[in-house]
Amino acid sequence: MVLVLNFFNYFYCKLNLYFLTATFHPDIKIADLNEQIQDTMISTIGIEFTQITESFLEGKMPVDSRTVQPMRLLHGGASVTLAETLGSMASQLVTDQTKQYCVGLEINANHIRSAISGFVYGRAKALHMGRKTHIWSIEIKNEEEKLVCVSRLTVAVIDK
Repeated sequence: MVLVLNFFNYFYCKLNLYFLTATFHPDIKIADLNEQIQDTMISTIGIEFTQITESFLEGKMPVDSRTVQPMRLLHGGASVTLAETLGSMASQLVTDQTKQYCVGLEINANHIRSAISGFVYGRAKALHMGRKTHIWSIEIKNEEEKLVCVSRLTVAVIDK
């Protein structure tokens, strides 16, 4: 399935670089993305991809013993992990994975409010789509849709 996605993404990648936008192929399935992250830190802390449209990638993360700090509040590092996961995967989905791979280069985060239970939801949207770097804005909200964290991720696009 990954090879089929790579074939489709190759053509989308060419269009994305021409228009400097991120457009995800409509045939990408959330189940396939979640399968790729099994047995990684991402799945260990409970992150799941939940939605993909032509312009954004969304995921959720539980606020539980895996993601809180000693005061039982959502750990800032867990929020950053969710943000980098969404942005990095989004970059992978708009590049030709047979020729390139994507890695986080720089990330920052502003923690707006705490979360103590339930889930937080992140949405990654492209700010810049260059040939060698992508920049993503990731907003993380709680179940009441209040902003918990805003993050910006710069991804390096590296030739294999």
